[in-house]
Amino acid sequence: MSRLVNIGIIQFESALGKVEENVSKAVKLIKEAADKGANIVCLPELFATGYNLDILKEKMVDLSIQYYDYTCENMSQAAKDNNLYVLASFGEIREVPGIVYNSTIVFDDIGNKVGSFAKSHLWALDRLYFREGSDYPVFDTKYGKIGIMICYDSGFPEAARSLCLGGAEIIFIPAAWRIQDVDMWDLNMSQRALENILFTVGVNRVGMEDDLHLFGKSKICNPRGKVECELPMDKEMVEVFSIDLDDVNKFRTEISYLRDRKPQIYHKLIENN
Repeated sequence: MSRLVNIGIIQFESALGKVEENVSKAVKLIKEAADKGANIVCLPELFATGYNLDILKEKMVDLSIQYYDYTCENMSQAAKDNNLYVLASFGEIREVPGIVYNSTIVFDDIGNKVGSFAKSHLWALDRLYFREGSDYPVFDTKYGKIGIMICYDSGFPEAARSLCLGGAEIIFIPAAWRIQDVDMWDLNMSQRALENILFTVGVNRVGMEDDLHLFGKSKICNPRGKVECELPMDKEMVEVFSIDLDDVNKFRTEISYLRDRKPQIYHKLIENN
């Protein structure tokens, strides 16, 4: 018996600072993914605003606050209308007014907001405009247990291992990854999958924001780290690919990385250095 899940990847090109335009297009692309049979669909990092903080600066915070409810409502409705889970990454407002998180919000297939993950390893100018997250939640969906890391988080093995130990079978990685580090993109997606014997789904932006080149090449890696599906560079598109979550247990039986861990000698990992 298999546990098939249809993963929808939206390799998205944002118009910098044009939230309503980006959200409207995202709604259409979510429907396209649903029409192709997607059960879970993921958008890239900060799809609603665009990413280049050298240009947006404080406007990133202002747009995130101004359009937070609008973006939530549209993503919730898109999930409900298309009967699928939506992982939408945009500036999130939590308990404290005026504080924005670079987050991925999870909407279930009836439009409920079931939770969110806030990027915990902030990259470069992220630190000036976003509050960092402090935990790695795992979401128990009808299609399996999923975790999220955002872009730069994927460079930290501890983040993925935390999700693995929390029960994650799939880690979604929405990103705005620059062309200079395409080699690291390829390595991180495969390494985090193999180290933890689970699926990774990297969903990267495409497009140019001044001199920031976001190249796409979104992909799904299986629990052995093999690339099962890869989208082209520099092309906006929607792809739906089926994975079998039974492969997680299958490969964990064959590969003993998790069984042979020795946490009692990894004390350096929890020391503040």
